[in-house]
Amino acid sequence: MLKTEIQLAVEKGEMLPLMEEFYTIQGEGFHTGTAAYFIRVGGCDVGCHWCDVKESWNAELHPPTGIAAIAANAAKYAHTIVVTGGEPLMWDMAPLTAKLKDHNLKIHIETSGAYAFSGSWDWICLSPKKTKLPVDEAYEKADELKVIIHNKHDFIFAEEQAAKVNDNAVLFLQPEWSKKEQMTPLIVDYVMENPKWRVSLQTHKYLNIP
Repeated sequence: MLKTEIQLAVEKGEMLPLMEEFYTIQGEGFHTGTAAYFIRVGGCDVGCHWCDVKESWNAELHPPTGIAAIAANAAKYAHTIVVTGGEPLMWDMAPLTAKLKDHNLKIHIETSGAYAFSGSWDWICLSPKKTKLPVDEAYEKADELKVIIHNKHDFIFAEEQAAKVNDNAVLFLQPEWSKKEQMTPLIVDYVMENPKWRVSLQTHKYLNIP
């Protein structure tokens, strides 16, 4: 396929810069502990300094891959698919989610919400970042709000974000991994004082799995 044809296919969402795909246990948020197949799409300009997959930021490092192949691989392993990144909504997700739906799969997305939504989703985890705030649509659609706590000011940010999401969104506070010893006790105290929130942990890192 010619380079221009590949670029056009990526622009249409028929191919995506696939960083990695793997079957594992969901480690964070509402669906912690459940089996899921992860599709990690390259490309992100949100720029979180504590991001643990910075290698996902440059989409050009990850080969454009046909969505039919991605969906077929996913269907071999799991009933629940998690599309993550990077920031997957930088790309048109409608073609990929349509292919996944052809396999009768449940489709979740983990997103900063910084871009307009595309695709059909069964669960939307919104994890907003100060560096590039979510679009209004993200707050309306979120099933889950997951705020990463790196310092004490992040509790203020979390409340600002919670005030914007729809009433049905489940609220989570999650310690940033490198600060977990300092921030986890503060999160525990905060949730006990503000029980609308729940604690999320990166349990996959404790379990030493992807």
